[in-house]
Order: sequence, then structure tokens, then C-alpha cells
Amino acid sequence: MELIQNIPDISAYLAVCDVIDHGHPLVRSTAATLAADAPDAYTYAEAAFTFVRDAIPHSADTGDPRVTWRASDVLAQRTGICHAKAHALAALLRARGIPAALCYQKFDLVHGLVAVRLPGAERWIRQDPRGNKPGIDAQFRLDREQLAFPVRPECNELDYPVLFAEPHPAVLQCLREAVDRPHLWQTLPTEL
Repeated sequence: MELIQNIPDISAYLAVCDVIDHGHPLVRSTAATLAADAPDAYTYAEAAFTFVRDAIPHSADTGDPRVTWRASDVLAQRTGICHAKAHALAALLRARGIPAALCYQKFDLVHGLVAVRLPGAERWIRQDPRGNKPGIDAQFRLDREQLAFPVRPECNELDYPVLFAEPHPAVLQCLREAVDRPHLWQTLPTEL
């Protein structure tokens, strides 16, 4: 699948916004801590991915009812669904000057991912920081994708090829308006 930037200018994928708030002190300090043991962009990107995947539990896996959506809140509260965790990873990558995009898959609900464009790379590579559990083994890979969920076209599942510089408005509205995670599950879009 060819991934398509919704904004041609790569600088859009480094920008700060209300959601990907990589100018926030907590995002900056977390990025600095991760960068201390990462001598280059490649090892930093993997460290940031692993941190978000493993140190921030997916709220559905833990039963946490809180809904986070801003990257700094995800880091502060240490919880989030796939979309929130993708926002946190995008912020950590952008904080170190690595272009990061948000992208999506369609299952029963829309699932959130991140695409990264490392220095010297010719293409974007999707990563899934959702969090592993039995039956889910998402890994940071540059040679091929290893996402949490492979799509099954025969089940009307699909990969959306568009790379967004900011969260899709339909997803963000649901996150912002959710009273709690059970409410969020009722309102998240089923397609984009």
C-alpha cells in the first residue's frame, strides 16, 4: 500500500498542535530521557515506540475508564486507547525532529497508528504503539510492518492510506467529548 500525505509539505508532520503538544515540558523531558540512551534517530524512534507501547497501558486492557487525547495528558496519566497512544508517540518523535503522521485502520471501530519518516528514508513506515498482550505482537520494524492487527479485507477491514499531520476530526471529536471509555466505545467512528 502506498501511503499518501494529506499535506505535501513534510514540515506539517513536525508541527505542534493542541493534541500533539511536543512543546509541553513533560513531552520534552520524556523525549530527553529517551534520547539519553539513543545515539541516533533510528534508536530513538525505537525507544520512543517501545516506551509508549510498554509503559503506557491501553486503557481497555487495564479497565481504566479515563479518556486521554492530548499527548502530554497520555504521558502524565499513563493511560490511553490506541489513538491517544499514537498522539503520544507522534509527539515524542516530533520532539526530536522526526516527522510523524497519524494514520488509521478500519475494523469494527477505527484504529489509530503512527507513521514515521526517519532521516534518509525514502518512505513512511507505519508503527502500532497500541500495546501487546496475548495474541497481539506489535513491533518496531523498518523492514516490514508488524502491527497489532492485520486487516482482513474479506471482513470489510481496511488500511486507510492517508497520513494526517493532525488527528482526523471525527476521531478527535469523539475523544474530546467522551465522558469515559465505555462512552467512547459507543461514539468512535466505524469508518473515516
